[in-house]
Amino acid sequence: MNKVLEMIEKRNKAWNTAKNFVEEKQDKDGLLSEEDAKVYNELEQKVRDYSVQIERLKEMEEMDKELSKPINQAITEKPQNVKIETEKKEEKKGRARDEYKKAMLSAFRSNFRNVNNILQEGIDTDGGYLVPDEYDDRLVTTLKEENIIRKLAYEISTSGKHKINIAATDPAAAWIEEGGELTFGESKFKQINLDAHKLHVAIKITEELLYDNAFNLENYVMEAFGKALANAEEDAFLNGDGNNKPTGIFHKTKGGNLLKEVTALKADDLAKLVYALKRPYRKNASFILNDKLIAEIRTLKDNNGTYIWQPSYQDGEPDRLLGYKVYTSAYAPEDKIAFGDFSYYNIGDRGTRSFQELKELFAGNGMVGFVAKERVDGKLILQEAVQILPIKATGK
Repeated sequence: MNKVLEMIEKRNKAWNTAKNFVEEKQDKDGLLSEEDAKVYNELEQKVRDYSVQIERLKEMEEMDKELSKPINQAITEKPQNVKIETEKKEEKKGRARDEYKKAMLSAFRSNFRNVNNILQEGIDTDGGYLVPDEYDDRLVTTLKEENIIRKLAYEISTSGKHKINIAATDPAAAWIEEGGELTFGESKFKQINLDAHKLHVAIKITEELLYDNAFNLENYVMEAFGKALANAEEDAFLNGDGNNKPTGIFHKTKGGNLLKEVTALKADDLAKLVYALKRPYRKNASFILNDKLIAEIRTLKDNNGTYIWQPSYQDGEPDRLLGYKVYTSAYAPEDKIAFGDFSYYNIGDRGTRSFQELKELFAGNGMVGFVAKERVDGKLILQEAVQILPIKATGK
């Protein structure tokens, strides 16, 4: 008898045995005792084991058929019953489709003379073409790599003005006698709005580059746009005044909590800065400061004569100061140091980024202009989450 048929017959008998056992052992309510249920589970598992073995034997038979073919005959089909795990590719839609990406690149190459109808679904309100999803992901990656605030802040994708609720007061606990009257406190809340400020970057590309298929145009454009946007963002996230741009962490009134100014930076001042931050925020805290302050800080020592600066010996890891990570930025003020949990700085990205061609603007000198645009806002939603130490500049 065929092994598969033999196992099928055994499985059928085992299943009938399991069903008969239930009919015999169930009580008037159709239930099994704990002991009988255990026996039934064992019978049921045996049926499953038979099923697994049957499938295994089928696969082996199919494999034997394929391998028994003549050596000089190529195997062109996989066995029908062999289970080969293949990763199913999810069908891409909208701007994520390969067709949209190819159409955008073709439009670039042809100075937007060869515009496929597929791009019409991606036109933004200002007449530009929305960046394909794969391009947009790479642009966001560039922003994060170049922009330290995007690494540390909390990012939100918004479709409109985004309101963030902040608890202005916390409920207070009170001791009462047994059966005593409850006292109720009033919790107050306030809201912070994340708006959308427009940021753009424009570049000129020679027509020769557009027509040169050997040049990796898309990577050049993505890197150029990404770095420019990242630099402008980082400056605004640190120093912005909120006027047509984000409100920065170092803003005098809406940024971090400003501590008393020190004349000459000492190790003790940095220790006081750390402990000016409430303990819950210190768990995820880090420093942000200008590169020029590093040389001064690296000479500072504690009371034991040990340098408080701890350089990182692992690639990709930031240096540490008093045990906390240090991030430097050319846009950070030269006379201030920020310390805090920067996840309380919220970045709101409105929609997606887009490209637009500047038609005829540079036609006379053989250049083509392109613009990348985004709408973004950023605000520190809890002032106490970041403490800022001002340092009096020499000569003041």
